[in-house]
Amino acid sequence: MAKHEFGIMQKEPSPEERFDTYEPQKYNCITVHDDFIQPNMTDLQDLDCYWHTLQRPEKGLAYYGITLIPPQSMDVLIRILTSQNRKELIPLITLINKAKENRKYIIHFGI
Repeated sequence: MAKHEFGIMQKEPSPEERFDTYEPQKYNCITVHDDFIQPNMTDLQDLDCYWHTLQRPEKGLAYYGITLIPPQSMDVLIRILTSQNRKELIPLITLINKAKENRKYIIHFGI
C-alpha cells in the first residue's frame, strides 16, 4: 500500500537542519493512501514548499522524499484538498487547519 504521512512540526525548522530520516512517529503523523494524493499532484505543483531543508525551496510535494510545508502555504493546500470533496481527506484537512491556526510547519513523508 503506497501511502503518504503528514504531521505537525512542533518547532520551526532552522535553515541548517536537514530532514532525511523517515520518522513519522516523531510527528504523530496521519496516513493518507496515495490514491487520494496522486490525483492532486498537478494542482500541488503551485504549492510553495521545501524539500528536506529550508535551503531547498521547491514547488509541490517531494513525492518520494520529505517535504516541509510552511504556514503561508496552508490556505492553498486546504483549497486544493477541499476541492476534491473526498471524505478520506478530512483527517488531513483537519490536521492542516490545526497547523494553520498555530502557525506551524507540516512535514510530509512521501511514498
